[in-house]
Amino acid sequence: MKQSPMSTFTNRKASYKQPPGILTDRTISQNARRAKALEEQKRRRAKRIEAERHIDLFADLNLGPSDDEIDERGENDKSSAGDGDAIVREGVGQFVSLLQPGASSTSASKIDATVEEPTKKQKKKKGRPAQSKSKTKKPSPWADKCMYAELLEVKETDVWDSGGAEEHDGLPEDLQTGWVAVAPVPVGKRCLAVSHYGSGVVGVVANTTLRSRVLGRPLMPRFPSPLPSDTVLDCILDQNWRENGVIHVLDVLKWKSQDVADCETSFRFWWRDTRLSELPPPQPPTTVAPVSPTSPRNAASTEGPQYHFPYPTAFLPIAYHTDTTASNLLSHVIPRARSAYTVTISVPAAPHDGGAAMDVELPQPAVREEGTEIKSDGLLLYVAQAIYEPGTSPLSSWVPLVPYRDELEKGRVEGNSDMDGVDVGMGVGKPASPLDVFERLVRRRVGAQQGSIDVPMAL
Repeated sequence: MKQSPMSTFTNRKASYKQPPGILTDRTISQNARRAKALEEQKRRRAKRIEAERHIDLFADLNLGPSDDEIDERGENDKSSAGDGDAIVREGVGQFVSLLQPGASSTSASKIDATVEEPTKKQKKKKGRPAQSKSKTKKPSPWADKCMYAELLEVKETDVWDSGGAEEHDGLPEDLQTGWVAVAPVPVGKRCLAVSHYGSGVVGVVANTTLRSRVLGRPLMPRFPSPLPSDTVLDCILDQNWRENGVIHVLDVLKWKSQDVADCETSFRFWWRDTRLSELPPPQPPTTVAPVSPTSPRNAASTEGPQYHFPYPTAFLPIAYHTDTTASNLLSHVIPRARSAYTVTISVPAAPHDGGAAMDVELPQPAVREEGTEIKSDGLLLYVAQAIYEPGTSPLSSWVPLVPYRDELEKGRVEGNSDMDGVDVGMGVGKPASPLDVFERLVRRRVGAQQGSIDVPMAL
């Protein structure tokens, strides 16, 4: 079958202006790249631990011959060994008078003088370029520090192939034993929450900033949070954080100056949940005016304008699952990744809610609780033995709930190349949800292990 020009253009557009490493790595399977990355990570970790132990300093140490060896050699060998390998136990202070500091100091001063003269001339000639170089912006130290997952490369092959569909479906071979699932992953913006050192009461002083994932730029001014100083969290800022004040904590890099990025996935998630549970309950600020009645949330509400959060206040952990067996994935993890859930938040109550006639009667504003819906974006998979590393890594895989835009365009080109103007959702080229494909492949693998293959009927 001849390939259409639009399909060729789409393939070339996908690889346009991409680094050579990405194009080369695509020729290797994701499982092979994942195994290579895990081995490289283990090697770097072992090398770093060995360097911290300072084992190289003890490699050339020699304790000398023992007393038994000296007795066996005899008196002659003993005297010769003493003459040859004698250890000087006296100080070196007696050799100080033999040095000539005057000549060395004068020569050094001459060299310094000759070196300083041309540098001064160069500074005078190139004064303006030096100023322009100093004004260039340096990249942020927080740029590209998040561990960004790769899209799980799954493929539905024919179950009647001679090679077997299980070998080419793209699912990890140790999916049921060596992985940790995170679901449901909320819809939002990926960022880093960094708490700084500051003098004052925690939760009152502005000590926390949110940094963007790619460039590391601040997303908003500093705001107070209950996080301890010197803490770095991998977070997802909820898409409706102005209405609910929620920021979801995905992973932890550092907590109160304790670096946990070098720990395994299960321990990091356990540490995250344990430490976040010790924080005081979030209290919304009360000095900010409510949002205008023209907001989307207030347009459908008949109770008047709702509260507007100036910054996120509730740090909520995302649920993780260490049991990634096929039965638990099909019955618990995947259904949760597909559906939304509700969390309880605290918002300041209006004066009439508490029944108070004057503000003086309330030393602290009343707070009421209400539920808010969190939409799911998909499922995350982490290698259980992997440590946290910055940048895009095959050790973490992403299974979205909705297909990406490039997949929609690919389905439009391949399925509706001769039907311009036809909606993708009504054509035969409609791409399936990656989460649905993942579920079908898991079911197929279970059926293959049980000796029966459940083939879905095409409608």
